[in-house]
Amino acid sequence: MTSRPVVSVYKSDNAKEIVDSAPMPAVFNTPIRNDIISFVHTQLAKNRRQGHAVFYKAGAEHSAESWGTGRAVARIPRISGSGTSRAGQATFGNMCRKARMFAPLKIWRKWHRKCNITQRRHAIAAALAASACTPLVMARGHRVQSVPEFPLVIESLNAPNTKSLLSTLNTFGAGEDLTKVRKSRHIRSGAGKYRNSRYVMGKGPLIIYGDDTEGVKRMAKNLPGVDTCHVQRLNILQLAPGGHLGRFLIFTKDAFKALNSIFGTYRYGSLEKSGYKLNRNVMSCADLSRIINSDQVQSKLREVLTSVRSHDKTKKNPLTNKAMMNRLNPFAKKKAEILAKAEASRHAVKQKALKAKKSKAERASKTKRTATFTGLQDGLKNSFKQAQDIIDEEEKAGNYVPGETEEEESD
Repeated sequence: MTSRPVVSVYKSDNAKEIVDSAPMPAVFNTPIRNDIISFVHTQLAKNRRQGHAVFYKAGAEHSAESWGTGRAVARIPRISGSGTSRAGQATFGNMCRKARMFAPLKIWRKWHRKCNITQRRHAIAAALAASACTPLVMARGHRVQSVPEFPLVIESLNAPNTKSLLSTLNTFGAGEDLTKVRKSRHIRSGAGKYRNSRYVMGKGPLIIYGDDTEGVKRMAKNLPGVDTCHVQRLNILQLAPGGHLGRFLIFTKDAFKALNSIFGTYRYGSLEKSGYKLNRNVMSCADLSRIINSDQVQSKLREVLTSVRSHDKTKKNPLTNKAMMNRLNPFAKKKAEILAKAEASRHAVKQKALKAKKSKAERASKTKRTATFTGLQDGLKNSFKQAQDIIDEEEKAGNYVPGETEEEESD
């Protein structure tokens, strides 16, 4: 979308000589709606299709009949006969080998599409506006680094022959784009190569002419990639091939001046398209940051709302989380202090006792206790040993009988 007041009109044989200037048509100020262009192109491109269908009996010409129930096989029709592998094979169903396809194509399918005429006009206007934006033209792949101006308007392209028209296009920087188009020619992939269009080639510039320069159509006929279109018969299939906006357009002077009468302006409607008015921008200023930060908007806004969370996202365990325990039990902190103080006191008493155990008097007392304990143990061992000796002597003498004692003998 552009907003320049005038456009330069160049002489046909000199790219540096400006012979006139023309006011910028209002159609170049319309909003660039890629969604409308894509939708309209999709609809209109389907109108070139030709209805086709498969043979209505294809896959269903066999002599086949279902075997019915009771034979442990599906009830789908099966090839009749015997003696061959084909006999007994299922057929007719779309899941079967060599049977009919699912939902066979019919010639009465809805091949073509209707498209609202106002939508089509909006799409053409948006495509024209996009062609005046250099970055969009370059993004589409055109080599237009040497083109002096967009939109490019040339006084007259009524060249005497194709060679002179090619020379004119090279003069205005379109030669590099034409070279790219010629190099892009390649064989179409797939089975389509056996049909009418064997080769595929990219798109070059589109020359839009008027009634005064109709001869350019014949001269450009043999230039690869160069298309022509009368200004009264603009169509989205040429202005945005493939549904992609930003085609390289070259206008003749008479065609460029006719755009205001064809599409109209924002002050008056179209003179040739009944009831049509140019599409308008929803926003006159698209700088959202400037609008939002303006004093007029900021003065009406309320303060930023902040949400305060009443509880944690995750539930805390008071037995392991001190802060949560202190919130639930205010005495928990005091209790922890008391327990810590008691533990410190207990530790101090224990340390004092350990220190006392390591004193000189305690060591002497321990030595004495150890000696007394050792003496008692030795006495017990000697007593048991003497008793065992007496028992052993009596066993040797044969006088010892378990369970008998001297007291029993005396009785």
